[in-house]
Formats: sequence, structure tokens, C-alpha cells
Amino acid sequence: MIGAILAATLAAPAAGLFGHRAVRRSAHARLMRIDSPDGIDEQGFVRIGGIDQWISIRGEDRTNPVLLEVHGGPGAANSPYGARTREWEKHFTLVRWDMRGAGLTFAHGGAEGQGGPVTFDRLYEDALEVTRYVLDRMGVEQVVLMPNSFGTTFGLRLARNHPELYSAYVGTDQNIQEAGRDTSAYQGTLERLRAAGKAKDVATVEAMGSDPRKWTSAQRSSYDKLCAGSDPLTLDTVKKVILGSLWLSPLYSLGRVKAYFKGQGFSESVTEGASEFDDWADGTRFEMPFFIFQGAQDVITPAARAKAYFDAVEAPVKGFELIEDASHFASFRRPERFLELLLTHVRPAVAGVKR
Repeated sequence: MIGAILAATLAAPAAGLFGHRAVRRSAHARLMRIDSPDGIDEQGFVRIGGIDQWISIRGEDRTNPVLLEVHGGPGAANSPYGARTREWEKHFTLVRWDMRGAGLTFAHGGAEGQGGPVTFDRLYEDALEVTRYVLDRMGVEQVVLMPNSFGTTFGLRLARNHPELYSAYVGTDQNIQEAGRDTSAYQGTLERLRAAGKAKDVATVEAMGSDPRKWTSAQRSSYDKLCAGSDPLTLDTVKKVILGSLWLSPLYSLGRVKAYFKGQGFSESVTEGASEFDDWADGTRFEMPFFIFQGAQDVITPAARAKAYFDAVEAPVKGFELIEDASHFASFRRPERFLELLLTHVRPAVAGVKR
């Protein structure tokens, strides 16, 4: 879906399109400069899990709390969103990591440089290594864990298993794995497709069945495209936020844009087995402040599902907020609202973290 939209964009008159892109990328590069005396701007490749992986550490004051993102996907790196989240870096040190098989890490090494097939277990171990690298580099004892979308499947497990590493959990586009029990997103997708008269797509989704544990990785990818593409708000976000950010990012040459989508295909296998997970059975007790900030109109990971899990969570401090005018990718569609939530909920909760 995203690749098709990009192809249509590239079909526009080339001279005007690329001229506009050059101007906007230059403006974004200026916006991204950090020149404060206590700031940090480190972007490059770090040896993680035996391969070079792209890590960015940016903020205007090193004494601010450190936020470690774990992006979604498969292969949906957050590295293109720097201009949209620039304001966050005035209040936090933001760490972005493009997983193996994703974004700039995939563009740098290609398929042959990812160390073999991308698996959930391999990425989980990478996430721990990245966490420890950031703790050492920043000289802090803990960081705020901030996963989004499929990254929250990693995030819940990291937070449960390693409370010593993380000062708080902040999930957005929160996935709750329920071993196939909840079918609300699936049924919602069918309803939207039927209302739009998409008989062929309805047949495709019905043929998959409602239990994601029985889907292949290719079927999962197909379902995700139909789920997102059938919702106007999500589709608008894909066009304006995801593609717009990727197209105008100073970090992304045309070759890297192409590699971004290749990486998503390469990373499809990451979801294999994840549908067997059961977050309810794995536990709802967390030894850290626990927050979920969810798009109110999220059709991919419905807010009601995230709220039901949140209500069962036991944590020292917890908070749940809806982000209006947002479906999936809520933090990037409404970055100013997301920052407001970080400042009012998260920053006070981690104020005492030792450096």
C-alpha cells in the first residue's frame, strides 16, 4: 500500500516535485541542528548483535530524561520522523534505533548484511543490547522505554523481564497479544470493506479467518494493508505523515527511500509466532510507571483493547490517555499532543531517576 502511494507521488511532474523536495529537506536539516552547549547529536552505526545498526541520540540538554524508542513494523523504522518530533528533544534526549532489517540499518547493509533472517528473538536480544549501550553512553541507570505499534510486543516483554533497565513504560499504538481471542480489529476491517463494496478484498480477509495464529507472514502483511487502507483517517496518516516524513527527511536519499520499503518486505518474518503470545497470561504487573497513549480512532490496535489491558495493570503509577483525531501512528500525527502527555504524565514520574 505505502509503496503504491509513493509510486503515484513520483508520477507527478519531476522538476517541480524534486525542486520542492530539495527545498523542504534543506529546511528540515536546519530545523534539526542542535547547537546548545549541553546538547547531544550523535547519529551513526553501532555494532549491535554482530552487525552495524543505526542509532540516533539527540537532545538539547543531556540532563533531560532519556527516551528509548522501539519502532513498529515489521520494518517500520522511526528514523524519518525527526522534523515532526523535533520539539520533543527540548525536553528529553530521544534515542531512535533502526532495527536490523529496517530503515537505515537495512539500507546500510542490505539483505546480506542483516546477519540472516530477522526473528523476534534476535530483535529482542538486540533491544537489550541497544538499551545497555545507551545506558553506558549517557551515563544513566535507566531509560524510559517508549515502543510503538509492533514494537510494543517487544516493549511489554522488555518491561516485564528487565525492570532494572527502564524507569517507565510508555506505549502508543499499543498491541495486546491475546492468542487469537480478540477479533475486534478483524471484524472492523471486514465491516469497512463491505461498506465500501470491496467484495474481492472481503473474500481475501474472510479466507484468512479471524485467528492470526494461522496466518502466514505474507497474509499478515496483506491484512495490515487492507486494515489500514480501508480507514480514511489511517490512510490519510499514511500519506501525509509516513510518506511525507520519509520523502522530506534529510536522512533519506532516493536510494534509502527505496531500501526502506525493501526492508519492510525483508522483515515480514518477524511476526511469525508472535500471534501465539498472550499478554494477559504473561502478566499485568509492572515494577515501573506504566502509561499508554493511544489514538482514539485506532483501527489497527483498537483503543478499547489497550484500555482493557491497562485497567488490569498493576504498577506504581499508571495513566491512560486517548489522542483525538488520531488512528494508528498517533504520536507522529499529533506530536504536540504526545509531547504534552509526556510532560504531564511521564516526566514527573521519572524525575528521581539516578544519573
